[in-house]
Amino acid sequence: MSTLKNELFDEILQARQRVYAVGTPTPLQELCLPGVKATIYAKREDLGPIKAYKWRGAYNCMAKLTPEQRARGVVAASAGNHGQGVALAARRLQCKAHIFMPRSTPEVKQNAVRMHGGEAVEIVLTGDSYDAASHAAHEFAEANGLTFVHPYDHLYTMGGQGTLADEVVMSGKGPFDRVYLQIGGGGLAAACACWFKRFWPECKCIGVEGVSQASMKLAVESGERKTLPYVDVFCDGTAVRTAGELTYELCKELLDDYVTVTNEEVCKAIRSLWNSIRVITEPSGSMGMAALMQDWQKGNIKEGEKCLVVLSGANMDFAQMGVVASRAGVQETNRRERFLQIPMQTKRGQILKYLESIPHGVQLTDVQYGRLAADIQYPVFGVLASDEQFAEIDRVLAEKGLKAKDVTNHDDVRFRMISYDRGRLRHPVFFVIEFPERPGAFTEFMRVIGEYAHLCYFNYRYSGEQVGRALVGMEFDTKEDRDMCREKAKQLLGTTIQGLHELPDDVRHRVLDIVSPAN
Repeated sequence: MSTLKNELFDEILQARQRVYAVGTPTPLQELCLPGVKATIYAKREDLGPIKAYKWRGAYNCMAKLTPEQRARGVVAASAGNHGQGVALAARRLQCKAHIFMPRSTPEVKQNAVRMHGGEAVEIVLTGDSYDAASHAAHEFAEANGLTFVHPYDHLYTMGGQGTLADEVVMSGKGPFDRVYLQIGGGGLAAACACWFKRFWPECKCIGVEGVSQASMKLAVESGERKTLPYVDVFCDGTAVRTAGELTYELCKELLDDYVTVTNEEVCKAIRSLWNSIRVITEPSGSMGMAALMQDWQKGNIKEGEKCLVVLSGANMDFAQMGVVASRAGVQETNRRERFLQIPMQTKRGQILKYLESIPHGVQLTDVQYGRLAADIQYPVFGVLASDEQFAEIDRVLAEKGLKAKDVTNHDDVRFRMISYDRGRLRHPVFFVIEFPERPGAFTEFMRVIGEYAHLCYFNYRYSGEQVGRALVGMEFDTKEDRDMCREKAKQLLGTTIQGLHELPDDVRHRVLDIVSPAN
């Protein structure tokens, strides 16, 4: 085993002479995370030539090929970043590259491959997963006598990736007590741990995987490589079902620990990086940060320790940013967001009563409610609070004879499946309202409107803007009450309510489908 480790060390040493033909060392940047009393540095691989570290391994591997091998061309499989690295190397080395990518690969990543490779690259879209694309790529390479450029499980590839660790050692910022290294196939983690352990033997190297991507952790714990039956692709850069053959042996020897992170933790890490240094990484690029934040919260990091995370890439599809922001929630260092389902009687003013009883300093972030045919209703409230404040909420509810159910991880809440019973609604009106995003503003509105109406529908989510928006449905005992409420609501414009409009009849019938034309 030590022979393999020594061979990898030698490959990293030699790669220093090659990789800088297409890139320059990326910087280390110190981070400041509120409440985290440790020294944290980020290795900014998002500033490399392809906005990710994969150029290092791809170029080193292709630069070591013989002129005859390069003349025939190479084959690669990639979900994005490795393909860009191969494309960059192919154009620089004047080598034809056939890059197989899943058919689901976003256009932005396909365009990036074309941009870096130009006429040297041919993209082949095949299969619906990386595994399918990789299988097709291997078959094509074998059938045509071409070299397959592996994204992680090859000493030449790992040698190039290890130059990242060499730059950290040469920076003068070390030694580091803890280094967090994300794992897909394991090439980055194996190479960096090899280098760090040689120069800083006491450095703790920690492998980071997604909860539903942990093929390396499974292999190490099982004593053999196993294929995951399912792999989550939210962090697409690390979505690998089976740990590499070489990387498994190296990680088993060199890594001190493993941390698994959820997609929500990754999203919160992306937000923390934005808040700290105004950088947005792709999901897999923030996994190390997510693991560090998890370890700090668990007390695994000692105060004053020096930690390193690798921002391994920033090639995220713009459309995914909205999903990231939504899943990051509005968690702060000493507060967290939970979704509470609270049983309430079916009568006027119950939700308002809850809103008025929220402890001071607690932020309401989400409301999901639709009237159902039952004596007890079950609205869901998103609440941002500290542990002490949640305990206070439980106490206040207990005094009312109520108990909240934590539904934070329920899919129907996540996808906002707000059910309602249209047959129970009388003389309804639906308003889209805008109000100052400050504590109490919406409660003030509800206090006034509640004199006339029963709340039958409520859809609100905190967005981080200065103005909050909600879709609110109200029903009335009489048409006269409904008309009076409409006038009262208009009078609030410019005060508590900054914007208000009633849903047109066609939208009300077509989209919500809750009131008949007769109403």
